[in-house]
Amino acid sequence: MSATPPERPRTDRVYAPDFLTELFRNPLDPGYADAAAARRRAASSQDDASSGWPARSVSLVVVVVLGFLFAVAYRQTMADEPGRAQARSGLVAQIKEREGQTDRLSARADQLREEVSRQRDAALSGSTAARLRDLEAVTGLGRVRGDGVVVRLADAPGNADAVTGKGAGPSQVLYSDLQGVANALWSAGAEAISINGQRLTSTSTIRTAGEAILVDFRPVTGPYEVSAIGPGSMRRKFEDSRNAAVMREVAQKTGLSFGVRKAEDLTLPAAPEPQLRYAKPSVSPSPSGSGVRSGSPGSSGSPGTASPSGGGG
Repeated sequence: MSATPPERPRTDRVYAPDFLTELFRNPLDPGYADAAAARRRAASSQDDASSGWPARSVSLVVVVVLGFLFAVAYRQTMADEPGRAQARSGLVAQIKEREGQTDRLSARADQLREEVSRQRDAALSGSTAARLRDLEAVTGLGRVRGDGVVVRLADAPGNADAVTGKGAGPSQVLYSDLQGVANALWSAGAEAISINGQRLTSTSTIRTAGEAILVDFRPVTGPYEVSAIGPGSMRRKFEDSRNAAVMREVAQKTGLSFGVRKAEDLTLPAAPEPQLRYAKPSVSPSPSGSGVRSGSPGSSGSPGTASPSGGGG
């Protein structure tokens, strides 16, 4: 047998496109496309260069104008600062001067009140003077002494926990807190109450003006001490009251300070003379009785009895 010669590797023949097919497929010479792309690149670089300079110029002008305005504002502020500081110091000095005058007038009024009380006791008989002192103690117009309790409230330090939120909320003592404590003490049997030395009467008011708390239109500042004279069971009744439970819960949540302690031999000052207004009948009263107008009453509880301090006043 004769040997079969090995097969040669088969090569595919590549046919070049004919001229007409290439002409219809690419009608433009590649050089035209390159030239058009070059023109587009040159035009875009010129536009960027022409628009970049105005933008940078505007930004520079704006920065310069803002810097000038800030400099003028700073200079004006520094120029006005001495005047503001002087006005502030003048107001502070006036406030301190008026506070000193008020304290001196209050002390003088107490001295005159005691002098009037001594003259009155000398003019009246013993029983009549004692009855009058008892009435003054009941109404709050006389200084009293006795055993009782002191309720202390103070603002929270103001460091709320960022994770747990403890300390958030009303961390300041509100006028309504003092109102609630005073009413709870009256209900517990208090015979005389004062807040930071301001005696409460049947016409006393506890209000707020901005961030200040006013007791009978006299400002009081924290920590607040509500002193009350009453029977021995007053402390237990107050601590069992709903107001005390609410204040303990508020103190636990916000960090506000709330405490109750027993106090012996408390001395509560006399309240100023009240400005009373009376109802007056009209000139021609109507049959329905609508012609009577009444004064605006104050807000406070009714005090009981307390031992008057000697000298009234």
